[in-house]
Amino acid sequence: MTVSREAILSKTHYGLIIYAFILKQYYHNDDTVLSLSGRDCKPTKNPFNENKCSLMISIVGNLAYHTDKDNAIPNGDIFDFAEIHFKKDGEELLQTINKEMNLHIGEDWSFYKNKKQSISDFEEEVIPEQINQPEFSYFSKPISNTTPNRSINLLDLYKRIKGIDFKERTNKLRSIKDVKEARKFKAFNFDYVTFSGTFSNRNDKALIKHSGLLVIDFDHIPNLSQLKNQLLQDEYFDTELLFISPSGDGLKWIISIDLTKVNHQDYFTAVANYINFTYQIEVDQSGKDVSRACFIPHDETVFINPKYLI
Repeated sequence: MTVSREAILSKTHYGLIIYAFILKQYYHNDDTVLSLSGRDCKPTKNPFNENKCSLMISIVGNLAYHTDKDNAIPNGDIFDFAEIHFKKDGEELLQTINKEMNLHIGEDWSFYKNKKQSISDFEEEVIPEQINQPEFSYFSKPISNTTPNRSINLLDLYKRIKGIDFKERTNKLRSIKDVKEARKFKAFNFDYVTFSGTFSNRNDKALIKHSGLLVIDFDHIPNLSQLKNQLLQDEYFDTELLFISPSGDGLKWIISIDLTKVNHQDYFTAVANYINFTYQIEVDQSGKDVSRACFIPHDETVFINPKYLI
């Protein structure tokens, strides 16, 4: 399978998303690595220039280019920049970008009868300036609080999970050996969200708007890194968000679903059956509930779909 530069550019907003993806590897705690205004970005840190704010990135034609005010690196385009980071070139570089960013270029993939587009469908596609951000309800602790205090999107939640807000309580929870005590501590000390939509109250009947998201819980997994890599490379589903559960021995996998033909419950059942068949794992059936509560932990390795980083 070959991967073309054009195909990569068509899925990464002329290469800007690749710049953001690479910069996030060095500045993962920064809220924003690129600030786009029109076709130019504000000066940003350059990891190859002692982290000085000297990197200038712009879109020229249909390709993103960079310069460094201190000439710390040669002027070039996104593929030149990626070559510095990945230390690969040519076809190997393109394959690496495709794999690391989960672009699924060249794959003819589908979920059961719903076939996803192949690379030929993306050749002329231009990613829009504004990425649609699904919104869902955020609830402050404890779990007995069933009234949301606000709506939140994936990027905002990603920043909270990656930051330090929940680090202390997550470490405390994982130090508790008694199962009942741990469950009680989590219920009283962790905020939570309802990924599948916004609600006036945490109840399936109080759904205001479905987010188009589905959360899959994987509990008591012996090899988290192996399953995480498998899910990120899954041939049928794009990962929107993926993080380690508060307990430390499970994963929360958030994917997009299409509700135009199938309702939430039936879609969940289909996904659960697919996971059981593909990975030989039984998932938590509580995900079938639209108002399923998901506790929010600290996880500095949390993954978010790169399209949300700009």
